[in-house]
Amino acid sequence: MSTSYKCPYCNIRYFSNRNSYSQHVNRCINLYDVSTEESNTEVSEVTDMLLDNDDFNRIEERQSVQEIENLPSGSEITDLFEYGDYDANASVSLEVISNIPERFEEILFESSRNEDSDVENLQNEDSNIERLQNEDLDVRSESSRNEDSDVEEFPNESYADLMTLVTKYNLNNKAGNAIIKFFNKHFNLPISPLPKNIETGRKYMDKMNLSRLLYYKHRILVHNNKEYFINYQPVIKCIENFLSNPEISQLFVYDYKKLEIENEQSYGEQYTGNWWKKAKESIPSVAYILSIILYSDATTTDTLGKGSLHPIYISLGNILTWRRNKEDAKQLLGYLPILSAKDEREKKSSEFKKLVRETFHNSIKFLLDPLFTNDDDDGDGIELKIDNEIFWFFPRVSTIICDWPEACTFSLTYKSTNSNYPCHFCLVSKENLNNTRLRDDQMVLRNKENMLQYYNNGTTEKASLEPVFNYFWNIPNINVYVATVPDRMHHLDLGLYRYQIEFTKKLLFEAEGRSLVDKMNRRITLIPRHSELKIFSGGLQSIALLTADNYRNIMKVMVFVVDDLLNKDLSEVYVKWNEMYLLSRQETFKESDLKNFQEAIEKWANLFIKLFGQFSNSDFKLPKLHSWVHHIVDTIREFGAINGYTTETYEALHKTYVKIPYRLSNKKDVEEQMMKTVNININYHVKL
Repeated sequence: MSTSYKCPYCNIRYFSNRNSYSQHVNRCINLYDVSTEESNTEVSEVTDMLLDNDDFNRIEERQSVQEIENLPSGSEITDLFEYGDYDANASVSLEVISNIPERFEEILFESSRNEDSDVENLQNEDSNIERLQNEDLDVRSESSRNEDSDVEEFPNESYADLMTLVTKYNLNNKAGNAIIKFFNKHFNLPISPLPKNIETGRKYMDKMNLSRLLYYKHRILVHNNKEYFINYQPVIKCIENFLSNPEISQLFVYDYKKLEIENEQSYGEQYTGNWWKKAKESIPSVAYILSIILYSDATTTDTLGKGSLHPIYISLGNILTWRRNKEDAKQLLGYLPILSAKDEREKKSSEFKKLVRETFHNSIKFLLDPLFTNDDDDGDGIELKIDNEIFWFFPRVSTIICDWPEACTFSLTYKSTNSNYPCHFCLVSKENLNNTRLRDDQMVLRNKENMLQYYNNGTTEKASLEPVFNYFWNIPNINVYVATVPDRMHHLDLGLYRYQIEFTKKLLFEAEGRSLVDKMNRRITLIPRHSELKIFSGGLQSIALLTADNYRNIMKVMVFVVDDLLNKDLSEVYVKWNEMYLLSRQETFKESDLKNFQEAIEKWANLFIKLFGQFSNSDFKLPKLHSWVHHIVDTIREFGAINGYTTETYEALHKTYVKIPYRLSNKKDVEEQMMKTVNININYHVKL
């Protein structure tokens, strides 16, 4: 691989030899006439850089990595700000600018010859993830150091439109500079309204008074001589960023509201639930509840699943559900550390498992403690500015949205379904998980008081409880065992309905062998096309991975597929499922609706157990089945309709906050680079 080095000052000379290049640059620094503030900065930066063998090796290594792995350069990483329309499988293209004539390619080629040198790119890359470490190992973002030079707006409308175009379509510097050249050439204005180049435009945007979110890192622990950090954004800053969005602040709810429909107590938005009512009664009458919603879920960083991260997100229950379900009403709070064991023996040890859980709760404590620190003489709470008015809020964690294993991590109950008390809601025996008609004394609800008693007595195993102090025991107005709400997507779409499909195939095979299973698949292939219906032309066996969306599409047709296929019960179990599922999607529930919903759940569950009992290895002792039958209705009374706390609208966040930022990183100090990318995306998205 050949490597050439271009002088960043005269912009003319190219060198293939390191020594010649170094000597020329040292001479050129003294000869070059620096006339602008921007050029002064460049000279200072290159003067500070030692042009020794290490620097040349880094340039060559960087070029080699980009050629082999096709990774974006450091400057290109900062070029990609907004990911709403970003195709992760496609490269950045100029095709989105359809009204530029053919001469554009010639200008683009000419522009590419005048690009900044590799040395300057190296400096940009080195400064991309610039860190400031204090004694606490917290790291502050570079943007916060420029607050003294903040500007309010773009110099003119053309300038603003150009930078909006560049950020919206993820254009790199080369493409942006070509647009500037094209504009200046064809409009031939005495003074161009555009920046000298895109890099200048980006620096100007960095000085703008954006809604800045600082990103930090904090060391949580050292294990096996390895430091583990949490990379995060301060929780109060995240909340302030929500409230700086006029669309959100205008739809912000402050008080509990008793909802009555047809003279019946009803539940819809979270502020109509019993939890909000009780929380409001516990604070001063002049203050308001700030409802904190957490969502946490470990995910892979690439398609091969070799790497993983554990993001945690935050939203506010004060935002109406339809608005909260949009992506900009949720925000990355941080990346939780994932501990590594030195070997398989340590991984399986009880000490390591305990350390993992302690680290998780210590991380949550570190993130959330600023909300509950009592610094006021008048009591706790925080003051927030909304629409130029100050309000006194008491932050309270309302719901924690997650799948079942994550819920067990938050509640610190045993994850194994074979434990004596596998439900994180209550102390139901595993032998009664398939009982749809339990008495109250057969499922004592978990709460802080009874679980803390087991912990203090050293008898946590008797309640299938981990011997770790739960951080949420110290937070007011939360029963963490109730707050970890049942998730419809994991409980139904990817849980019980998946069982129902698998058991149906086993039932058909048991009755008439493979022929009846094939008949079911043929019926699926014959379903006519419809604009809002996904067709499975090869039947169920052709689908490599059944996602939640696939299962929801199958629900629409399975009631017709199994009709008169075997017996009435098989058809009826799918009819009852659809009735129950549709009821679960209601936006408001009257008390009579909840009664009908509970009856629909029990009717389906009883038939489900009766019809498929012989095919369940656990005899339907499924925690998800139990919690759906016995706890979902009470959850609605506490926190409102299910649509307000389902992971369906949160799963897509992984693409924005994990998958894409990971691809844009150079795979070193990944979390820091990703936080930088996310920070840029949020700031520019808010401003533009």
